[in-house]
Amino acid sequence: MSDWDRSQQVDDLLNCLPEVLPPPRVRAQLRLAAGLTQQDVADAVGVKRVAVTRWELGQTNPRRPHRENYLRLLKGLADRFPEAAKADEGSATPSSEGGSG
Repeated sequence: MSDWDRSQQVDDLLNCLPEVLPPPRVRAQLRLAAGLTQQDVADAVGVKRVAVTRWELGQTNPRRPHRENYLRLLKGLADRFPEAAKADEGSATPSSEGGSG
């Protein structure tokens, strides 16, 4: 197997891993750092406000297609507000946990 084939195989493995959501506390901190309300996030992602509340409390995690949109929003907020994203480094919540929304 060539080095290129091995590199492609590694990329394939990485691409099939689920993306990880930040811990619930960081989700809320990112939203607050941006000056957004839970309703703002809910409207953007396409869910009810109570779903965002549950995500931020760690009671549930978003499911597709809301998970992808929420994750994209959180990544964008983390880029703009890196200090809020670092507030709870080291503990991540797998996106495969039960969810709602």
